[in-house]
Parts: sequence; C-alpha cells; structure tokens
Amino acid sequence: MIDIQERKDGVSFTVHVLPRSSKCALAGIQDGAIKLKLTSPPVDGRANEECVEFLAELLGVKKGQIGIISGQKSRNKIVRIEGLTKDTLEADISVLLQAVLPKKAEGKKDHQVIKHK
Repeated sequence: MIDIQERKDGVSFTVHVLPRSSKCALAGIQDGAIKLKLTSPPVDGRANEECVEFLAELLGVKKGQIGIISGQKSRNKIVRIEGLTKDTLEADISVLLQAVLPKKAEGKKDHQVIKHK
C-alpha cells in the first residue's frame, strides 16, 4: 500500500516516476510509492511539471494544489496535495489501481488508466 502522511493542510506521499516513457500512465505501486510513467524527459523540470499535471488529472484536483516537496532531480519524489485527506487519497488510488492491476494480471501491455493530454 501507499505510505501517505497526513498533514494539517493535506497529504504527502512518495511518487516514483519513469520519465521518457512511451505514454503517461499509472503503473502501480512500488515500495510504498505511486509509480507513474511520464513521456517528458527529466530536463529543465519538464518531467516534474508533467508529474504534477498528470496527478492533478488522475485525482481530480487543481495543479495549484500539488507541490513537489523533495526529489526535484530524482525519480523518487515526495508530493504534497492540499485539501485532500488520507482516506480520500487512498480511496481514489484504490479505484484507479483496480483498473490497472487486472490488466497486468492478464498480461496485457496497456496499463494506462488515464491518457495525459
């Protein structure tokens, strides 16, 4: 499961990103972190921007509510989302993962939950 820290203004959790992937996709959970595939390269903060945009799209929040607390130059990032509770985030991620995990179990290559524009 995801290691989510509740804060007074929202939640924080770890995201493991795979930049330069063929598509943006939620790829599952790895070592307590949400694993995201991103198409942008890790150059000039483009992968970080795409990470924020994709998480906002996945979770239905505004980009301004999301910030990368640490790991700006790492694949492992700690992300903060304002205005969400731990329970809400766990429920949202659980629903999204249910769409991903059955496809992985069936051996299908497309594990994408939501295509990033």
